[in-house]
Amino acid sequence: MKQHKPWFDKECLRFLHQRKWDKIQYLQHPNQNTVENLNKVRREASRNFRSKKNICEIKIDELETHSKIKNIRVSYRGMNDFHRGYQPRTNIVKDEKGDLITDSHSILARWRNHFSQLLNVQGTRDVRQTEIHTAEPDMATENLGHKEPIID
Repeated sequence: MKQHKPWFDKECLRFLHQRKWDKIQYLQHPNQNTVENLNKVRREASRNFRSKKNICEIKIDELETHSKIKNIRVSYRGMNDFHRGYQPRTNIVKDEKGDLITDSHSILARWRNHFSQLLNVQGTRDVRQTEIHTAEPDMATENLGHKEPIID
């Protein structure tokens, strides 16, 4: 199967199918109306393909300049966009009941509520004093029987 270019998307595919359909209509019923429709769709498809290709070439040129000026992060991010294509970001959060929330204002309210509950703890916890054990001996307990340090 033929590999499509990175600029070729669903809109281009729609124009391609429309152009094929109008060409079939023209071949089956050659008259002035079908000729005008075919020419109109050809112009629109060519215009669309050309604009998509130009946009893609501009992006490639930008990636090349970022690569030349050693802006690696931006250039890799752009190359990954070409390889993977557009992937929309989904923001879905579960509320207290377990239902899914997709509205941005509701999501912000949910996070605000979650962190206020997490960070504003009203009750006191039982905090016990823990002893700290170190590897060094305590000088105060070592010299209990001697008034001055022993020097060898």
